[in-house]
Amino acid sequence: MANERKLKLMFRSVLAAVAAATAMTGVLTGCGGSTEFPPVITAVKVQSMLFGRTATINLGGKDLRSSVVVNSGGACTEPSFAANSSTDILVLNCTVKKVGDFVLDVQDANGKLIYSTTLTVPKPQVALIMASGSITLELDPIKAPATVDNFLYYVRQGYYSNTLFHRVIPGFVVQGGGYTTGMVKKAGQVAPIALETSLDSPSNVRSTVAMARTNVPNSATSEFFINLVDNTFLDFRSTASPGYAVFGTVVKGMDQADLIATQPTGVVNGFTDVPLTEVAISMALQVQ
Repeated sequence: MANERKLKLMFRSVLAAVAAATAMTGVLTGCGGSTEFPPVITAVKVQSMLFGRTATINLGGKDLRSSVVVNSGGACTEPSFAANSSTDILVLNCTVKKVGDFVLDVQDANGKLIYSTTLTVPKPQVALIMASGSITLELDPIKAPATVDNFLYYVRQGYYSNTLFHRVIPGFVVQGGGYTTGMVKKAGQVAPIALETSLDSPSNVRSTVAMARTNVPNSATSEFFINLVDNTFLDFRSTASPGYAVFGTVVKGMDQADLIATQPTGVVNGFTDVPLTEVAISMALQVQ
């Protein structure tokens, strides 16, 4: 009898536990219609963010799911979450389209804002690496967006590797980006771009970088020049005198440009003002 009484008590305990669990499940379901907890973001850390490149941004928190939605107002487009994301860290990838500050909003699947922060994209910088040193250019996609996109395209393609500073005029400019050894035109140029100049455009002053072109306004492709002095006569004057599009500034290594300007020049393969000792760009790298 004693054993039978014990078995009955144990059975009643099990039934009570099951009933309690069932009741708790009903409470959870009644609160949210799901046993999932709402996603919580506690921190955002930028892993990499370069203008014109794919950014990697880590969203850290709890109960994170790929159903959350991010909005950057067009500053970082085509957002997606990497395969190595987890419930603690969502790895966001997107293509950076703007410079400066932008707001990154994160919403849950129902559109409720769960996190907001301000991120900053610096202006892009490109290092032109040579045997003698390097020249770092800071580009301005706000003043010359199409021109900067064009230049960065050539950088990403590795086009500038082993091209020359092929036109050097002391007290004026050093020009490069289109020819290789022996003044041979380098293949791989894409269609010319529209000339981005106006009365509000940056001036061709010392240390600025502008696109080289023919006497046809919309003819620039890969070639660029660095102003050694203030060449304001190259600025926009009118539609009949549209000038040359400035798209950046030398922020480091202007002494290297001045050094190039000291090289003896002559005629090579029919071209004048060519350094008699070749000044080659070994590579161009986006460093910011």
